[in-house]
Amino acid sequence: MKTDQTTDLATLPARERILCVAHDLFYRDGIRATGIDRVIAAAGVTKVTFYRHYPSKNDLIRAFLEDRHTRWMTWFTDALQRHGGHLAALVPVLAEWFDSTDYRGCAFINAVAEQGGGLPDAADIARRHKAQMTEAIAALLPPSSGRERIALAAAVAVDGAIVRAQTDGAPQAALDALALLLAVLPT
Repeated sequence: MKTDQTTDLATLPARERILCVAHDLFYRDGIRATGIDRVIAAAGVTKVTFYRHYPSKNDLIRAFLEDRHTRWMTWFTDALQRHGGHLAALVPVLAEWFDSTDYRGCAFINAVAEQGGGLPDAADIARRHKAQMTEAIAALLPPSSGRERIALAAAVAVDGAIVRAQTDGAPQAALDALALLLAVLPT
């Protein structure tokens, strides 16, 4: 997934600039590792401006996760169609994402792992994201009584491939395993 900004950050309004900077820093370096002062400096705003738009770091985290969800789902559904619009398309779609220079796993899995119960909204947003990802996968399948269960199995396999590609540092084994699992799912 490409998250590169085609717009020069300096031309964006302060709220959007802060969110774009936070998106890149939170995803690349982690939420806990990225302090507000670092976001403020990178966005080129004052503390007053930052806190006017995001009263707390938790507000910024929620905005980041919502923004990431929108960006990722748009990319994901477009990529599924570009790669044929069928269940097997998940493998080249993930290969495309894993091969991107900014790949650092799933922002939602990472956020839940980092935040734990400290920010329940993060887990709620992550659950909604995973449900919508599963719905997008279900849309690849023909109507059947087992469609939702098959989509959930495929989504769990996708999450496993995402984590494995991130931890291995080389995604091919995860992609091969995902392809094998998808091939045996009834469609």
